Amino acid sequence: MIRRGRAEGWLRQPIDALPAWAEFHGVTFNGTTIGQMSGFEQRGSTVIATRDLRGGKEDPLIMVPKDLILSRQTVDIFAKSDRHLKEVLDAVGDFGYKARGAILIFLLMQATISCPDIKDIGVLNPFNEYIKFLPDELLPTFWTEEEQELLVGTTLRAAVRAKLNSLLREFDAVRTATESIDWCAKNWWDEEEGQLTFEDWMRLDAMYRSRALEFPGVGDCMVPCVDMANHASGDATAALYETDDSGSGLLLLQEGKEIQKDGEVTITYGDDKGACENIFSYGFLEETMMSAKVMFLDLDIPAGDPLRPAKIAVANVAPGVRIFEKDGHTAWESDFIWLVAVNEEDGLGFKLRQTIDGQKDIQAFWKDHELTDTSKLRELLQADPLWDVYQLRAIILLQNRVRSQLQLLRETGNPERDVSIREGPWQLAGRLRSLESEMLEMARDDFEDQKGTLLQSEVVKHYLGLSEERAEEGEEEVDFS
Repeated sequence: MIRRGRAEGWLRQPIDALPAWAEFHGVTFNGTTIGQMSGFEQRGSTVIATRDLRGGKEDPLIMVPKDLILSRQTVDIFAKSDRHLKEVLDAVGDFGYKARGAILIFLLMQATISCPDIKDIGVLNPFNEYIKFLPDELLPTFWTEEEQELLVGTTLRAAVRAKLNSLLREFDAVRTATESIDWCAKNWWDEEEGQLTFEDWMRLDAMYRSRALEFPGVGDCMVPCVDMANHASGDATAALYETDDSGSGLLLLQEGKEIQKDGEVTITYGDDKGACENIFSYGFLEETMMSAKVMFLDLDIPAGDPLRPAKIAVANVAPGVRIFEKDGHTAWESDFIWLVAVNEEDGLGFKLRQTIDGQKDIQAFWKDHELTDTSKLRELLQADPLWDVYQLRAIILLQNRVRSQLQLLRETGNPERDVSIREGPWQLAGRLRSLESEMLEMARDDFEDQKGTLLQSEVVKHYLGLSEERAEEGEEEVDFS
């Protein structure tokens, strides 16, 4: 973070000082405290029971006043009395209008205020001290190049690269937007006196990404003390969080749960999140996690597709496929794949249109229907008599994509651990490779079964029969690959 000498790390507060901070700012604890569990210090701070707790018989374990919930709305309130914060929010424009952008800018201001080398900037508030209790999270964006190489063949590799590129664009955009503000130019960007680095921006992102919770009625936010609770999924989840009628944040022990004194009070960060997302956002995998659960594989439009430039221009959906577990098998979702699977001879068309301001854009059509949103293409195809044919094409595309990902994992194998690679990234990368390999193999087999079923479709048989007749007449056969 912004720091003296850029090397010693910024001022930290010991976690045992957090209860005093919380009490001073109106946070109340009932049978709980924040600290480190004996024997599990490597897990960092968490919520610990100070007595035996029984679900259904306890008042809220933690109550956080509404004005301590750091949300988009809270940032707006602070900006009314902090002209420096308001200057930066106004300068970054749209980025500061959403929760993540507004909170990152707010955290940046708190780090700036806390920097001993910067004077007379910002307004003191409770979060100046709270961020000093937050540890640096070892998310994959902070892994070394050697450690990130362990991710080759996994879906996390592309996710980390994309995130780093996104963070760099954000950092450059914040710099461009604020370097004309005198105090920002001096304290953040000056070549000699400036304190802000790209690594600082990465740390702010990690701080938010690893602790943001979606509170009912509030949205994405950071809730002091509650965001110290660790994750446990399924039946192991002990508590839940919500807001009361006054807007205060509550941590509630679930009915039927019992925690002994000195035991850990856990929440869930999302039971449906896959192995890749857990490592990406939180830097860990549960020991009980036996499946990758969810994978996102990128998809591309073949270079030989004559409509490729037009398809790319109109696509407004993520260029990939989400593969997930369902009832002991794999299922998949993708709006993009249908754009890859159909072409002009099927009924996909494009036209150039001149806009009111004299510019030109591309209109997409599926037969007689204008396609203003490519996420709607699946619905149109589903109503088409050749729907089974389009499904078969999509399955074959997915098979090829899964095979290429499996091949990449197998080619890289399990790299030997170098002395420069830390134990945490080594263990996580190895587990992720194993879990994703197993899920890809399951998907490969499931797609083969789906392909076999579709090949029995009368629509597909008729379509293939027509293609054979055309072949006898010297016409080109249908290429499902």
